[in-house]
Amino acid sequence: MAEPLLAIRGLAKRFGGLQATDGVDLDVVQGETHAIIGPNGAGKTTLIGQLAGDLRPDAGTMRFGGRDVTALDAPARSRLGLARSFQITSIFRDLTVLDNVALAVQAHAGHSFRFWRSARADHALRVPALAVLASVGLDGRADVLAGNLAHGEQRRLEIAMALATKPRLLLLDEPVAGMGLEESQRMVGFLGALKGGLTIVLVEHDMDVVFTLADRISVMVYGRILATGTPEEVRANAAVRKAYLGEDAAA
Repeated sequence: MAEPLLAIRGLAKRFGGLQATDGVDLDVVQGETHAIIGPNGAGKTTLIGQLAGDLRPDAGTMRFGGRDVTALDAPARSRLGLARSFQITSIFRDLTVLDNVALAVQAHAGHSFRFWRSARADHALRVPALAVLASVGLDGRADVLAGNLAHGEQRRLEIAMALATKPRLLLLDEPVAGMGLEESQRMVGFLGALKGGLTIVLVEHDMDVVFTLADRISVMVYGRILATGTPEEVRANAAVRKAYLGEDAAA
């Protein structure tokens, strides 16, 4: 079996008396969409923060693309191909949609943000930025201020900024949070179109979204991975049904 794109062993993080992640082992295979689910407080967002490099683990190791990246910070991991979207949308609301993505292109190229000069004026930034916007269906909104976008459009813009860094692995923290049914369905369609061409780790509470998109699912409870498997295997797992899905294990 080929080495996983992402392999973590014994990952742990404590905040005072709270053990947020507790000896997490996880493999993510190239090209799969791997969902991480669990009740509130299970440690999912802490785990994503550790994978992205925003949180330094207290113990454990992480390998990405065959390389030990445990000691690398978030910018260094981003340069290797790890990109993250946040649970709460993180965009430059007072800049246009195009400028947001152009700045992401610029950052990935290793240049500092040149706020005194519009990034859109740089052909080397504008062309790839427009291409990314087209891929997420926002090319027609390029000149709109990001703060004026609908919530679902802002989430797509944030993902576009992540895609502008040309990631090998995309970490998504609750991409449909706060969306209505129509916006959620549109986001699921968009993420579905990314499947196979991009490796995705997805944290999501909406089980319809998870079971629609995921190739494999890991269930977290009390900071630990309770089970990992295909959607069918996880749905049929008695321990998962009892601990999280809220079903009678004997049903």
